[in-house]
Amino acid sequence: MLTLSGTALARRIREGSVTSREVVEVHISRIQEVNNAINAVVCERFSDARKEADAADERVRREGPDALPPFHGVPCTIKENIALTGMPNSCGLVARRNVVADHDAPSVARLRAAGAIPLGVTNVAELTAWISSYNRVYGRTNNAYDPARIAGGSSGGEGAIVGAGASPFGLGTDVAGSIRIPAFCNGVFGHKPTGGLVSSSGQFPRYEGLQALINTTGPIARRAEDLMPLLHVLAGPDRVDPQSQPLELGRPFTVHVEELRVLVVASDGARPAVSPEQTSAMDLAAAALGRQGARVEHRGIARLRNALPAYFGRLLEEGNWPFGMGLESNRWQTTAAVRKFTRLATGRSEHIAPVLAVNVLLRPVSRLPKLIQRLAEAARSLQGEIESMLGEDGVMLYPTAVDVAPRHGKAGALHFRFPAIFNALEMPVTQVPLGLGRDGLPLGMQVVAPRGQDHRSIAVAMALECALGGWIPPTS
Repeated sequence: MLTLSGTALARRIREGSVTSREVVEVHISRIQEVNNAINAVVCERFSDARKEADAADERVRREGPDALPPFHGVPCTIKENIALTGMPNSCGLVARRNVVADHDAPSVARLRAAGAIPLGVTNVAELTAWISSYNRVYGRTNNAYDPARIAGGSSGGEGAIVGAGASPFGLGTDVAGSIRIPAFCNGVFGHKPTGGLVSSSGQFPRYEGLQALINTTGPIARRAEDLMPLLHVLAGPDRVDPQSQPLELGRPFTVHVEELRVLVVASDGARPAVSPEQTSAMDLAAAALGRQGARVEHRGIARLRNALPAYFGRLLEEGNWPFGMGLESNRWQTTAAVRKFTRLATGRSEHIAPVLAVNVLLRPVSRLPKLIQRLAEAARSLQGEIESMLGEDGVMLYPTAVDVAPRHGKAGALHFRFPAIFNALEMPVTQVPLGLGRDGLPLGMQVVAPRGQDHRSIAVAMALECALGGWIPPTS
């Protein structure tokens, strides 16, 4: 039960070969076994989950298997910055440490309507603004394979608890790689949907306008077969979120690998370079698709070298700076910045260093509208170039990281510079695990598809899972 997909678990619950209570208890026990080491689940609701599991089992007896929703009785976890009734919703901010959600975010409500049972909420990077999940409220989350290494951010708690086998799937958010980076670090699958496909309302920070297309909500799962059913549950317009769109979703079974063009883009051409181990893993994945009949082409895209500036152009083109909410002051003059870093240096700051650095170094850019507009136009031009390359039958393989998950304190932003651009381009991306490297740490890559073609990248993820094995449970 600790290795099956949520889909498979739901099938067994419906058929009566296992009860929801048994599945929930097994996953609670696993959380209790691993959480002291990884600090992924920061607030549990085990008592309520047991009651909901008993109610789910009673419904199986009363209604029979045919009337039950797709994830009936299956446990899951939720990123802490997404509202889950009765659970904290601080986003790692000391100023919000006493905030408790009094309602479910639309994405959570849809998961629960589909039968899923939340076991608790998981740790985040403060303000969802960093590549490692650490804050002054809950502390640091560790990698499922090596506690000395980062779990990724900002959905690091989700990545770690799913990677540890303690949750079949979870709900994360992604504004610059925050689903894909933790999925990569912890060896599992993650999907960043097409912009606007899944509502981001009910989250903190709150994204509005065009930023609600860049920030997305999506699943992290130990098995690829859960990604598309979860996306069908989560997708659809939400009256509170005007950017959520009624897009028609495809089905992975309609995608035939032998009819695909696979464009391998091994790097953006910038430094630091992608490690030979990561490059070799991508080559093995491309070869596996080639053996199934796909046409594999190696390409370079010169404009990806400037992807990060283009990303910030799209993020900031409406003039809103999303990563300053909840800080002590909205005034970031030099004197205020010095005061904040002085508190940090003397151990008195309520914030982690990267959040302060992001605000000091990048927030001033939001006040340069002409530069932002040029960068945003560069992003849109790149969007057209890549979607034209992919056409009706293409996917793109692209790195997630320079190398495996770094040790704590060694993670620089450029290590994970690859995912953010696809938020700006609003394109769907599936993070695919590619086994373990020489140090027993997960390898992986991104599979990119055109907007609205989420099923295409997910179909490739499923094919690669069959060919290469997908998630490998940690040995401890």
